[in-house]
Amino acid sequence: MGLELPKYPEMEEDQVFNFTDSEIVSHVKQALASVLSGDNNSYNQLVGVMHHSKHLAPDEVALLETTLKALAGAVSSIDITHHDSLLSAIFCMSMWNYGPHVADALAELIVSLAISNGKYLDLCLGMLVSNFTPPPYFLDKLKMPHGLERKGQVLSRVHAAFKKIADYVPLAPLRLLTIVLQGMPTIYHKDRAIVIYVENMLKLESGEIGELVGSTILMAVVDRLIELDVEIGWDAILQDDFSKGIFEMELEDVDDIEESAEPDVGEFRLSRKSLAGNSIAELLDNLLVLTFEHLESCEREGRLAKVFETLLQSFRVTVLSAYKSKFAQFVMFYACALDPENCGMRFATMLADLFVQDSQPQPTRMSAVSYLASYLSRAKFLAASSISSMLKRLVDWCLEYCEAHDGDINPNAHRVFYSGCQAIMYVLCFRMKVFVDVPRLKSELLIPLEQVLKHKLNPLKVCLPSVVEEFLRQAKAASLFTVCKTFIFDGLLESELSRAFGGLERLDTFFPFDPCLLKKCDSFIRPMFVFWSMVKPTYDDAFDDDDDDDGSSDDDLVQDFVTENEDIMNDEFGKSFDEQGVDMDEFDYALKKMSITPKATSNYKFGGRFQEPARMPSRIRPSTSPESL
Repeated sequence: MGLELPKYPEMEEDQVFNFTDSEIVSHVKQALASVLSGDNNSYNQLVGVMHHSKHLAPDEVALLETTLKALAGAVSSIDITHHDSLLSAIFCMSMWNYGPHVADALAELIVSLAISNGKYLDLCLGMLVSNFTPPPYFLDKLKMPHGLERKGQVLSRVHAAFKKIADYVPLAPLRLLTIVLQGMPTIYHKDRAIVIYVENMLKLESGEIGELVGSTILMAVVDRLIELDVEIGWDAILQDDFSKGIFEMELEDVDDIEESAEPDVGEFRLSRKSLAGNSIAELLDNLLVLTFEHLESCEREGRLAKVFETLLQSFRVTVLSAYKSKFAQFVMFYACALDPENCGMRFATMLADLFVQDSQPQPTRMSAVSYLASYLSRAKFLAASSISSMLKRLVDWCLEYCEAHDGDINPNAHRVFYSGCQAIMYVLCFRMKVFVDVPRLKSELLIPLEQVLKHKLNPLKVCLPSVVEEFLRQAKAASLFTVCKTFIFDGLLESELSRAFGGLERLDTFFPFDPCLLKKCDSFIRPMFVFWSMVKPTYDDAFDDDDDDDGSSDDDLVQDFVTENEDIMNDEFGKSFDEQGVDMDEFDYALKKMSITPKATSNYKFGGRFQEPARMPSRIRPSTSPESL
């Protein structure tokens, strides 16, 4: 079937004539007008051309391209009622089925229709959005070079069409937003289709249209990450005895870990194996990587600060309240790592603000401080001064709380207080060596903490035994303070009291930034992440035998810093470091020289020869939920 152009008497069968564009457009208009008079022959031929899609001969390709261009010039003659079959055929066409010339002509027609009449706007936008993903038969071709080439050709034309339509129809981006959100594939669609669709959403966010709808699109992406996250139940991860937590500290040979060059990754390897073959986990992994790469592009373009504000809003609305979240929160972690001074501190400050605000619901405050504790412990990119300022806020709040409450232990009545105390101890399990080696930080931060921990509310008895035990062991080794009462934990992960203050949400065992178990995601997070096997606890006397690169011990470096800043040490700690005149570069350099990364010897693995079994990694678990218990 083809489009028959009018023949003239003098035409011969083998004679070729070149028709002008205007003549072809005129013939198409006649075919469209013939419907009104009841003569549908030419019109039906026109519709038939639109159905040509696969395995087209060169002359059929030329005919289709010519017809599409002619229709673009005749859009004023198209009627939504009389030509519904033609419009239906056009809007069902997929650019993925054609080469670049036909795709260009089709995009031109869609743009012309969209700007010619408001009746066609949603239909045209919907057709373009449908081209976000290829037809099912094409999905496997995306693994091959020619499939990727076709993908680039199609998507570049789709987004160029969006821009042209938006230039002529100012309200188009808002209509487009609704169509994009409604057309978003569910988590049960084929994973490659969802990934490509989200890729297009992020492309919209980064373009000119994103100025109007970008924040909503980005929040929708985060919502989809959470939906996938909660679909991964803890029973798909926890394969061992609950008393052992989610992982055991397996000090395996490096040769057995093909994806990493670092020696001590055993603390999460077992759990990652348990996710193998989980299609939801693999899809979430791919989407997280796609989001990480988008954040990297935002950072290169200088847009990260603006995008981060949207992420913060999304985190507060969606992620913070999703107590079953295991992986989606790493979007925030990675964004902070790209800009520690601004985004990194903005995130920590927001969490601290939520915790200290009495107007916030208890679960929100407890979840916020759990996030803060896990973030301060695991973020390798945070400066020691930033960590200390956040801890100081927590200690000050807990101290004020103690002064205002004179009662005895009551986990239910003082849930927020106990969560704050546990957060402080948890961070110090990772960071204590840094603070005890700076006298001013020790006196202004750790000594007031003693008053909190020895209060009649007795947080040492209520908080997680696994956290308290490790904290007290390091505190004792650092000669911080002594506890009169002997605590016998017997390797317990939790206690009745800790379960009581944790509540139904089990926020007492919520450590959201524990090692990421998704393989691809982990490759992004790992370089900026503090694993427990990298921590030098205060009781590891091997720490004292190591010299730094320039021959000075870590203690000497800190003492030199203290000597040079004697006056600053006497100032009020509550002042900012800028107000105190501290050279932040010099301060961070001195503390960073106290490397927390141990040498690759068995003595530096957690506990080394000092403790058996290795308590911290085998007892403190990542985020948990009531269902996992």
